[in-house]
Amino acid sequence: LLQKYSIDQTACLLIPENLARRYELIAIAQQDGVLTVAMSDPLNLLAIDDIEIYTGLEVQPVIASSEDITRAIDRYFGNQHALKAVEEFKKKSESLSKIEPGKTDRMGEDLNNAPAVKLVNSLIEQAVRNRASDIHIEPSENEIKVRFRTDGQLHEVMRIETAIMNTLATRVKIISGMDITEKRYPQDGRATVKVDGKEYDLRVSVFPIVFGEKIVIRISDKNAFILQKERLGLTDEDMVMFDGILKNPYGMILVTGPTGSGKTTTLYTALNEINKPDINIITIEDPVECIIEGVNHSQINYKTGLNFANSLRSVLRQDPNVIMIGEIRDLETAQIAVRSAITGHLVLSTLHTNDAPSTVLRLIDMGIEPFLVASSLIGVIAQRLVRKICPNCKRERVADNDIVSLLGLKEPVKIYYGSGCAMCNGTGYRGRIGVYEVMSIGKKHKELINRRCLEDELRECSIVNGMKTLKENAKILVLKGITTVEEMVRVSYSNT
Repeated sequence: LLQKYSIDQTACLLIPENLARRYELIAIAQQDGVLTVAMSDPLNLLAIDDIEIYTGLEVQPVIASSEDITRAIDRYFGNQHALKAVEEFKKKSESLSKIEPGKTDRMGEDLNNAPAVKLVNSLIEQAVRNRASDIHIEPSENEIKVRFRTDGQLHEVMRIETAIMNTLATRVKIISGMDITEKRYPQDGRATVKVDGKEYDLRVSVFPIVFGEKIVIRISDKNAFILQKERLGLTDEDMVMFDGILKNPYGMILVTGPTGSGKTTTLYTALNEINKPDINIITIEDPVECIIEGVNHSQINYKTGLNFANSLRSVLRQDPNVIMIGEIRDLETAQIAVRSAITGHLVLSTLHTNDAPSTVLRLIDMGIEPFLVASSLIGVIAQRLVRKICPNCKRERVADNDIVSLLGLKEPVKIYYGSGCAMCNGTGYRGRIGVYEVMSIGKKHKELINRRCLEDELRECSIVNGMKTLKENAKILVLKGITTVEEMVRVSYSNT
C-alpha cells in the first residue's frame, strides 16, 4: 500500500505528470541509481521501460491501488501547477516591460490574465484535494506565503514572488464578486467552483495589511455535512440527552464553541432529526451552507438591511414551529430569540462560549434577564473538534506517569499516536471528530439561573445530572485510541 511509504518530493518530480497519470504510477524514492516507483500494475513492462528511458534510472516497482496513486499525484503535482502559473506570469510581465515600459501596472487590472486564472484555480484544486478547509494568501515584504488549514491546523504549501500579488488579488475579487478597485477597506465575497465534478462554496475575505491584501478563502463542500446524528461522535449517554432536548416542542437550544468547531453541522443534523411533514421549519443563515428537503432556508443580506434581528421578526409572521438562527450576535437578536422560545417556538442557534455552563452567563451578560433565560433555555451543546489518529500509521505505547496522572488514572494504560506517513502528510492525524458537552436544563438549573448563580455552581449541578465535560469526553476518545493526549489537552484548555 502506498500509505506505508514516505514519498520523496524530489524523486516524485523525476517522472512528468502526464506519464504518471497515463501509467498510474508515482516515484516515491531514489537511491544509488534505483528509482522506486509505486504502480497500480507493477507487471506493466512497457511503463517500466518508458520510465527507465526517460529518467536514466533502474526502476524498482512496488504495488499500490489506483485510488492511492491518483490521490498522491494530485497532492504532489498540485504545487507544480501553481508554480508554473507564477512562471508564466513572470514571463508575461517581463515581456510587456520590454515592449511597453511604464505600462506594466496594467497587469494588476488585466481581468483575463491567464497565469493568474491558472494560479487561483490550481490553489483551489490543490486545497480541495488535500482536504483543506481554508486557503491563506499572505503577502510580506519580499514574498507571498500560501498556507492551507487541514484538520484545523495551518501548514505552509508554497512561497511565491510578490510581483503577482496585485493580479492574484484582482482575480480572487472577480470570482467572488468584489470591487476590484477597492484596496483600502476589507471586503467579503462568495463564489461556487467545481473540482473533480463536485461543487464547493467559497467564502472569501480580503483584508488590507502593510504589504498588500491578505486573502482567506474558506472552502465548503455542499454535500459534506453529516446529517445522521449517529455520525456526530456523541457518546451513548450524550445521545440520550441530545434526543431528549430535541423532543421539546418549544424552547431555545444553543450550540456553542469557537469558529470551525462544527456548530453548523450539529445544527443541520438537529434540524434533519426534527424535520417532519407536519412541522414548519424556517432558517435564517449567513450564508446557507446546506439545503435540507422540507426546510425553508433564508439568507440575510446586510446590503439591503436584512440582518438577523429584522429577519427573525418577519419569520415570526410565517407561522413557524421551528426557527434556526445561524448565530446570535447581538442583544436585539437574543431578545427576539428568547421571546420566540417562550411563546411556543423551538429556536436553535449558536453562540461563542467556552463551555455549556458559561453560555447561561453569556446570555445574562448580553442583557437578557435571568428569569427569561431560565424560562426559555432548554439545552446547550458545547463542542470542539479533535484530530483523529491516522489509521495507517497508528502506534501504541504505555502512558508514562505524567500522562496517567493527567488522565486521572491509577494504573498505566496503553495510549495511541500516529508516527506520520504519506497518507497523513507526516502529521500522524487524518480527519476530525466532535467532542461534546451536553447540558440539559432542568428544574434545579432554572432555580440557579434565577438567582444569578456562579458558573461553577451551574457546572456542578449539570455534572450531578449527567453532563460529561469536554475533557471527560476527550479522555474517552484517548482511551479508545481515536485521538491523542495532546489533542485532549488542546481542546480541554482552549478558549474561544
